[in-house]
Amino acid sequence: MSPELPVAIITGASRGIGLAIAAELARRGYRLALLARDQKALEGAARRLGASAPEVKTFPCDVRDAAQVNAASEKILAWAGRVDVLVNNAGIGGFGAIHELTDEVWDDTLDTNLRGVFLCSRAVAPEMIRQRSGYIINISSLAGKNFFAGAAAYCASKWGLMGLTKCMAEDLRGYGIRVTAICPGSVHTEFSPHAGKDPKKMLQPEDVARTVGWLLDQSPTSFASEIELRPTQKP
Repeated sequence: MSPELPVAIITGASRGIGLAIAAELARRGYRLALLARDQKALEGAARRLGASAPEVKTFPCDVRDAAQVNAASEKILAWAGRVDVLVNNAGIGGFGAIHELTDEVWDDTLDTNLRGVFLCSRAVAPEMIRQRSGYIINISSLAGKNFFAGAAAYCASKWGLMGLTKCMAEDLRGYGIRVTAICPGSVHTEFSPHAGKDPKKMLQPEDVARTVGWLLDQSPTSFASEIELRPTQKP
C-alpha cells in the first residue's frame, strides 16, 4: 500500500459513531487504524468496511491504559509510517445523582472520556509535530457546555474535554496541527439508545461522520475550534 495515502486513527471504532466515521474516512481514501477494547468487535467492523478503505488495521486497546495506548501508537507508526488524523471518539456514559455515584462509575467515565483523549493525543502528537501537520478531532457532547441532573460524571468529563481541546489547540497550532471538538446532541446508536426519545428525530452517527469529513475538507490554514451539532427537531 502506498505510504502517500493519509492515515487516520479512530478510537471507539467498532460501532456507532466511531464506525460511521471510519466509513466516511474510508470513502475519502484514508488508511484506517481502528481502536477499541473488543478484538472481535473490531474485526467485525473491519469486515463491514470491506473494500471501501484502501487498508484497515485493527488494534485492540483500552484508551484508559497508557501502556496500551503507547504500544498501539508504536504499532500504528510501524505499519503506516505516519499519522494524519486522530479521532478521539471512545467514550462512555456514566450517570447517577452525585450522592449515589460510585467510585467505579466516576473513575471509568473520567478515565475513558477525558484521560483517554489525553493519552491518545499525547501519543501521536510527536509524530504530527515531526510532520508539521495533523488533525486531532475530539468527539465531545453538548453535555460539555450544559448541565442536567444525574450527569455529574458525564458532564464533568465532557466539560473537561472542552478545556483540554482548547489548550491542545493552542499548544499545537504552531506546528501546523489543528484540534477541534465536535459537540453533538443526542445521537441514536445501539450503544446509547436514549430511552423515551424518538430515534427518527435524533442525530444519526452519519451526521457526526459527515461533520468530521467537512472539517478535513477545510484549508490547512484554518480550523473550527468547536462545532455544535443539533437535530432540527427536539427528540
